[in-house]
Amino acid sequence: MTHLTPSMQRVVDTLAAKGHPHRPVMLSDAARTAQQAADALGVALGQIAKSILFRRKNHPSGVDAAVLVVTSGDLRVDEKKVQALVCADGGKLGRANAEFVKEMTGFSIGGVSPVAHASPPVTLIDRELLRFEEVWAAAGHPHGVFRLSPQELVELTGAPVADVTVTADNAPEEGDQ
Repeated sequence: MTHLTPSMQRVVDTLAAKGHPHRPVMLSDAARTAQQAADALGVALGQIAKSILFRRKNHPSGVDAAVLVVTSGDLRVDEKKVQALVCADGGKLGRANAEFVKEMTGFSIGGVSPVAHASPPVTLIDRELLRFEEVWAAAGHPHGVFRLSPQELVELTGAPVADVTVTADNAPEEGDQ
């Protein structure tokens, strides 16, 4: 990699500082969605560790917080499950707009990494990622991704593994971030 954006450099530096063995790679085409990333990498859609951001509002602390759910690319997040986990002491979970995502994470939608955030989010790891030996996550840029195991993802983020996905087939669609 010759020239890295500042956000991607943060990811590279964080991975190196934590001893992660795999450097990010740049894909020739953007991988703003899990499907684009899976197609570019030649892996199963479920192997894409997509980052979905929510905004925890009206918390008793008075501060809105970013809530990052790293989920398997072939599944959808169940907002009610996430809300039950991160808003137990009050507040509501809502969608995070592009401005909030950029402000809180330092990344633009389409390249939100699970590590190296501007402000540490409340993070949950989808237990369904554990189905795979290897997954790929965004590296701070729409063309950048890095390889890791689900266990490495848990170690790098320090986040708990939880049941956060929809089980019904009629759930609404969500965007990748």
